[in-house]
Amino acid sequence: MYENIIVKKEGQLAYIYINLPEVRNRLSKETLSEIRDALVEIKHDGVSQLVVFTGEGDKAFVAGADITQLNEKEMLDVFATGSMQEIYDEIEAYDMPTIAMINGLALGGGCELALACDIRVMADHAKIGLPELNLSIIPGAGGTQRLSRIVGKGKALEMILLGKFLSAEEAMTHGLVTEVVPLQFLKDKVDEIAEQILAKGPLAVKLAKMAVQYGAETDQKTGQIIEKLAQAVLFATADKKEGTKAFMEKRKPVFTSK
Repeated sequence: MYENIIVKKEGQLAYIYINLPEVRNRLSKETLSEIRDALVEIKHDGVSQLVVFTGEGDKAFVAGADITQLNEKEMLDVFATGSMQEIYDEIEAYDMPTIAMINGLALGGGCELALACDIRVMADHAKIGLPELNLSIIPGAGGTQRLSRIVGKGKALEMILLGKFLSAEEAMTHGLVTEVVPLQFLKDKVDEIAEQILAKGPLAVKLAKMAVQYGAETDQKTGQIIEKLAQAVLFATADKKEGTKAFMEKRKPVFTSK
């Protein structure tokens, strides 16, 4: 179905591999369009509950945008439908939890893709950064906003203004990634994290993600109203009854997303 990506499904996990290792998995408009199509497919397959983004090979997660295409962009192209920023917004708001499995360089648009995911896990040899100012542009797919919200304004400015790449250990120190492991254990670690998420109530996972993301964009009192409304919805579900009953009966719950 796809020329630039590979979609692999393992039970409830759907892996999206950017499959252009010969050009360090750079992101062209065609690749972005395929990612968007894959997300629609996964959302409606009736099985998948979590999406993992990664790159093919061991050199790059995504080493940036397609510079040839970038060179041709004009002023109004930033407002075009299907822009990188628009697609990353869709990933951030996606119905399912998302994990960035950072297997190599995550630069520019690759860093921004990772930032749009809910959780980031990084191989110990990988590096991450936003070098766009070297091209006399800025990170334009959410990088200036998401990075500062995760690592703080000061660190974000340092990384962006200097074009500084963080090592995996530095990224973890600053809260940019959740785990750092050797490359050979990267997928095992991602699978382990995914398994822990998938063991939770799926409706609770969805609403927790929504409450955190939308609450972070407003003041605390408004965020707590979002939290309260999400909790009210969950209190009315069969999964909430099953979760509490299973806990009292000392057994594993069987959730049905109802």
